[in-house]
Parts: sequence; structure tokens; C-alpha cells
Amino acid sequence: MKVVANMKDRYAAYQELDGKEKGKFWKEALLNNALYILLVIAVIYTYVQNKQFLSVGSIVNIVSLSATSLPIACGIAGCIVLTGTDLSAGRVVGLTACVSASLLQSVDYAGRMFPDWPVFPIPVVILIVMAVGGLIGLINGFFVAKFGLHPFIVTLATQLITYGLLTMYIMLNGNNGQPLSGLDKGYKKFVTGSVVGIGGTPIPNYVWYAVVIVIIMWFIWNKTTFGKNMFAVGSNPEAANVSGVNVALTTILVHTLAGVTYGITGFIESARIGSNSANTGQNYECDAIAACVIGGVSFVGGTGKISGVILGVFVLRIIFGALIFLAINQNLQFIIKGLIILVACAIDMRKYLAKK
Repeated sequence: MKVVANMKDRYAAYQELDGKEKGKFWKEALLNNALYILLVIAVIYTYVQNKQFLSVGSIVNIVSLSATSLPIACGIAGCIVLTGTDLSAGRVVGLTACVSASLLQSVDYAGRMFPDWPVFPIPVVILIVMAVGGLIGLINGFFVAKFGLHPFIVTLATQLITYGLLTMYIMLNGNNGQPLSGLDKGYKKFVTGSVVGIGGTPIPNYVWYAVVIVIIMWFIWNKTTFGKNMFAVGSNPEAANVSGVNVALTTILVHTLAGVTYGITGFIESARIGSNSANTGQNYECDAIAACVIGGVSFVGGTGKISGVILGVFVLRIIFGALIFLAINQNLQFIIKGLIILVACAIDMRKYLAKK
């Protein structure tokens, strides 16, 4: 009922505008929603060119790929709310993916990284990768909060450090940088197995894990004091400090939580791709940042919703899927991705300037 009443109020306000103001209203609406309008056009065009684009299998694939990006996007969104970012996210995913793979290789696999170790219990590995990711996030948050360094510089440094640790890790025990594969069947079934399907197309288990993570992140953002403090710090750290918010602790916790989500992403990715190397997770942060900005998580700070992050992830995955169905050259795809990020940031900044 509130939604209906709100729509009626907006309609009444619109009717009171003169012709020039109405024209300006529609111009603003078109500019602010340009990406979504282009998305609808792209979907229609792709479907006309290739009817398989909206098949059950294709839709499930888009949902599945979106699920792999949701944890890292939810984590990095918190950093953006604080007017920062996290360039280390992709490398943390790569490190935790390789750690997961090394601890969960099948006992009968000839190329095991640690042949004398048993296959670790899955819950233990999840806790390990969450701890690894959380530790790197804590380091990021500590240097941002305690030394006043810009998150871009801090996470750029930890990106390089994490990549160095990753390359050193996969060299251990005579592995010599070889891809980590031969994963335990129980691990692969836990992540990529399926208990539910649509139209004969199985839905991977990691889709449901992503749903759980999204629900937890939504609760943290909207129902906890920590979530309220995060938005307060992102909007105005000085005012938040005066109001009694521990700005430094909040900053550290946001980055730590982000690191935990990267660790979970790495755990899922390890089983999903099946063969992990130093390149695992490369540039994952770029897609995650783009999804957040498209979903309305503003770089000016203090603005964003988990529902927007979800929408942004799906928008990107639909666009990427359309590019594949249209057989667009892979090199051109990078250009299109870059333009999407640029346009999304421009629209975000335009909204901010309009409010001022």
C-alpha cells in the first residue's frame, strides 16, 4: 500500500510540472537509467539473433555465473561504501582457491601437492580460507584506518604481496607452479553438484550458497549497528566520529568482512573451475567493482544496497552472456567492459553532482 501511495504522490507531482520541466524530468530519467535501457535493447537484439539466449539452459548458466560473483561483489561493495575500493580482491580469490585445491586434492591423484596429508574436512578448509581472506582484509583495513592511506594504494600493495604469496605457495613441495587439479569428488559434489533443476537443467549447489551469503550480508548491512556505522562513516567520517562511532574499527571490520567473502569466493571457484593456477582470480575485482557501481553503490560514499549489488551482478552477466551469443571478438569484449565501467561511474558522479 505504501508503494502505491508513493507512486500516486509522484504522479501527482509530475502532473504539476510544466512542459519544459516534464521534458527535463524525462531527460534525467533516461540518462540515469541509460544502462538498464541499453540492457533491455541488448537482450531483445541478442534474442532475435540467437533464440537460445533465453533458453532455460542459458538462463540457468547466467544465474550460476552470477552466483560465483555475488560473494566478492558483496564484500567489495562495503569498501566502496567507505569511499574506497579493493584492488587485492581478485588475488585473494586466487590464493584461497589454490589453498582450497591443495588441501582437497584426491588421495589417489598422482600430482598431489601434499601427498602425505589427508583430504581435509570441507568445513575446516572453509574456515581456513575465510581466515586467510579475513587476515588480508584486516591488513588492508588497518593501514587505511591507522595511517590514513588511500585504499587504492593500500590494496594495490596487498594485491602485489598476495600475488607473490600465491606464486610462492604453488611452488611448494616440488609442485613447481603446476596447476592444482585432481580435486576430491566430495569437494566437487559439495560445490558443483545439484539437488534441484529446472527443465532438466541442474542448478549448481553454489547458487544456494551465494543466496545464503547474500542474505547474511543484507542482514549485516540493514539490521546491525555495524551496518549503520558503515554507512555513517561512508557518508561523513568526521560526523560519525563525533556521534560516537569508532571510525577506525568500522573501517577495519569492513575490509576484514570483505576479505572473508573473497575467501569464500576462492573456495567456490576452486571447485568450479577444477584446475587452479597463479592466474586464478585475475581481474575478478574489476567485474565486482563494475557490478557495484552499476547497482548504485556510489564511490562518493554512504550509498548502496545489497539488492543493487545483486542487480548489478546480473546486469553484467547478462551483457557478457549476450556478447558470447553474438560471437563478439574477445578483444572487443574487454573494450565493451571498460566502457560499461566508465559509463556507470559517469552516471554515478552525475547523480552526485545533481544532488549537490
